[in-house]
Amino acid sequence: MSKAPGFTRIFTRTIPEYDATAVFYRHDATGAEILSISRDDENKVFGVTLRTPPADSTGLPHILEHSVLCGSRKYPVKEPFVELLKGSLQTFLNAFTYPDKTCYPVASANLQDFYNLVDVYLDAVFFPLIPEHVFLQEGWHYEVDESGVLRRGGVVFNEMKGAYSSPDSVLAEYSQRLLFPDNTYGVDSGGDPRVIPTLTYEAFREFHRRYYHPGNARFFFYGDDDPARRLELIAPYLDAFAPQASYSAVADQPPFAAPRLARMPYAAGQGEAAKGFVTVNWLLHGAQDAETALVLEVLEHILIGMSSSPLRKALIDSGLGEDLAGGGLEAELKQMSFSTGLKGIDPEDASRVEELVLATLEGLVRDGVEAEAVEAAVNSLEFALRENNTGSFPRGLSLMLRSLTTWLHGGDPLERVSFEAPLAAVKERLARGEQVFEAAITAFFLNNPHRLTLVLTPDPGLGPRTEAEEAEELAAKARELGPEGLARAAKAQASLCEVHDTPDSPEALAMIPRLGVSDLPAENKILPTKTHDAAGAAVLFHDLPTSGIVYLELGLDIAGVPEELLPLTPFFGRALLETGTAREDFVSLTRRIARKTGGIGRDIFLTSVKDRPADREAASRLFVRGKATMDKIPDFLGIFSDVLESARLDNRARLSQMALEAKARAERRLAPSGHAAASSRLRARFGRAGWAAERMRGVENLFFLRKLCARIQDDWDGVARDLARLRDIVITKSGAVANVTLDAERFAAFRPALAQLLDRLPGGHTPPAIWEPRELPRLEGIVIPAQVNFVGLCVDLAKAGYVFHGSSMVASRHLRMAYLWDRVRVRGGAYGAFCSLDRLAGPMTFVSYRDPGTLRTLEVFREAGNYLRTVDLSAEEMEQAIVGAIGDLDAYMLPDAQGNAAMGRILAGDDEPGRERMRREILATTLDDFRHFGEILSKAMEDAHVVTLGSREALAAMQAELPAMVMTTAL
Repeated sequence: MSKAPGFTRIFTRTIPEYDATAVFYRHDATGAEILSISRDDENKVFGVTLRTPPADSTGLPHILEHSVLCGSRKYPVKEPFVELLKGSLQTFLNAFTYPDKTCYPVASANLQDFYNLVDVYLDAVFFPLIPEHVFLQEGWHYEVDESGVLRRGGVVFNEMKGAYSSPDSVLAEYSQRLLFPDNTYGVDSGGDPRVIPTLTYEAFREFHRRYYHPGNARFFFYGDDDPARRLELIAPYLDAFAPQASYSAVADQPPFAAPRLARMPYAAGQGEAAKGFVTVNWLLHGAQDAETALVLEVLEHILIGMSSSPLRKALIDSGLGEDLAGGGLEAELKQMSFSTGLKGIDPEDASRVEELVLATLEGLVRDGVEAEAVEAAVNSLEFALRENNTGSFPRGLSLMLRSLTTWLHGGDPLERVSFEAPLAAVKERLARGEQVFEAAITAFFLNNPHRLTLVLTPDPGLGPRTEAEEAEELAAKARELGPEGLARAAKAQASLCEVHDTPDSPEALAMIPRLGVSDLPAENKILPTKTHDAAGAAVLFHDLPTSGIVYLELGLDIAGVPEELLPLTPFFGRALLETGTAREDFVSLTRRIARKTGGIGRDIFLTSVKDRPADREAASRLFVRGKATMDKIPDFLGIFSDVLESARLDNRARLSQMALEAKARAERRLAPSGHAAASSRLRARFGRAGWAAERMRGVENLFFLRKLCARIQDDWDGVARDLARLRDIVITKSGAVANVTLDAERFAAFRPALAQLLDRLPGGHTPPAIWEPRELPRLEGIVIPAQVNFVGLCVDLAKAGYVFHGSSMVASRHLRMAYLWDRVRVRGGAYGAFCSLDRLAGPMTFVSYRDPGTLRTLEVFREAGNYLRTVDLSAEEMEQAIVGAIGDLDAYMLPDAQGNAAMGRILAGDDEPGRERMRREILATTLDDFRHFGEILSKAMEDAHVVTLGSREALAAMQAELPAMVMTTAL
């Protein structure tokens, strides 16, 4: 051990898996622990994590997570978090509550910005102001509406109403709570809406005093910044505290003596969606060491990781349900658990599902796990670990979360980060012929009595009853309060509104550290692209370092697909990869993909094209995309060739299963992602790309999938003909694009093999089809079983005379970060509100998320233009908005994402001269630009379209004020 001022260095280790060095410190005075990882990665990460075990389901850790970011000792403004969002180059800025911890991570590729974020977050976590009005705003409070009726509000309160409207969320929550009935995991750290109103401000303050102490914290740094400076940043905060005993240890859940069964209701919609769920859940006692954890990760992939995995396949083949349920392996809590089952079941069949799960596991032990399945699972996990591709999520943040799995509970913080030793050990055991996974199935599943079978039964009356019970409870409370008490509640509500109406002082806002325009790059970062032609198809090559992994995206032109086949196209894309080929069944195919590649998937790409009529033209492709190491290229491209040439589109049984799965997933997406459904539905009214997207991914596609499930049974010949037509239209070299991200040296070796693949594609050309949007109601309410709403509004700026100017990116971002955040979230109590400008086609969409309101939110949306016409921003506030817009433009991307973005820009006609002009216009934005954009937006609002998702009761109340609104039942 060695010393740094005020800190003791416990160890220094290299992490060869990531070419990194880790130093672990302990703060002498408080006992705070710091993991400092240095790596050549400009996307720097900091996080502070507190162990915060709740004692009840009031949502206390969750409400506090929201609240500490609402003003602190050093930064006494209402929401420093939002001020950072408005004008930072952050690549990640958020906080999250787990069942046993609360994390506050930030990331930035700009060093000064990174230091600014770290300081604001440290002050927020350890020295928040958290006055009572913040507790009321973020947690819960009483409201008295215009008619004198007592109601409840609060951001977290409404957020969790939304969470409890999703059957999948309810299933996961109760699976955990009933599996861990005797420790902190047996309550809801996020908050149960029925329990949240019992939380007091005094308990809220005490929770912070008890748990938000450096001695109960884990500090994490990662990236290419100066390691010594890291300790200097946190030292002043840690030195301000005296030692304090920690009471936050999480106790182990004692084992069950025998398996248990539980039945719970969920709020179902009418008709087709009213089906049950069942999961079989195990607590995996003894699964603590790194090697066992890795064995279980591989075993999860073996059992349910692929469509052909034996347990997943047995469940789907049974016909007892529509899609897999359960979260699989849960490895982030102190004790690991495993959950799987089926959704869309008859609840009376729950015992049959449980018996099937156990019988399948017994069969795997008796007959052995097939060698190909083991190879596929091991390769998939190893590829993912070595690639370390975290998408838009910073790599350092992924390492932080992995380290916390053990570190939070007193273990080695690098145990789950370093994977070479446990992986080598598992491979060696397999090479010796040891039945590693059969033994794990026996120990952790078959011989483990700590098993819970949870059945969720549909109850269409539960949602209305819950709302009626809450209304009666509030009516009783109103009677108890009497006129004087209701007057006090109204006065408190008015005081809260007064706080919202009082702006932060310029002096307080000036304390927030910010970048200026002078700190920004003057020019866009150029994404390298070279264009080639191969066998009549376009090849886009991006010379980027990918550690020897080739990323291939093969885009097949779908512009010629007739409109009646549009909704079938995504299903067709999935069928290419999951029905088998002429040479192998789908089980062998999916295993071959996992054994030989890093994964192959498919996706639909749709966008309007710059300077082209949006109502008639769009770039549209079905992409088959995958990744592999160079030594596997023959296998990799061989799989592409096989699925494109001979996918078994006549595999009726498999296609029937896939249709049921797709329908179930579309239904289950609605409640948690109603804002996305509203946005898609709205954009369908404006242009070819928007209409096609709704047909292929939106509510329209759900309606289609329900019909497809029936057609496969009743009109199979017709379905087979449709799929064959799609194959003929789509799989051709005409209009095909091969997008490759790789370094130049390896691309030279890859290019001839790619040309051979493209040459084998059929010729022929189908002219673009006419896609005529069906006329949708101008005002539409979509019925789903939910306790909150998702309100959407869309306007066509192009129709109102708007010509794109870069300043609109600054104005629309300011609307989202300032106006909508304040009016819809802070004042309205919604969990979120967003707006999005399609700069290529002209539509601008506004949506709210988990919103208690409807008409009030619409009014906020409608007034957005007037706000921009009258808002008065200081020079500093305008500069802040510009910095934030440039941060969006310069978003940090890993190499594969850079290649994908470059391709998307080419297909959309989003050329570099235009992007440079946009950057200059952003940097030169003035208040006059805001006013001009506000004028156009106000004019466009005269012809606005509205889509709202919510309960039948909420939409009926809305319809009473908007009689022209048409109701559409989705669930």
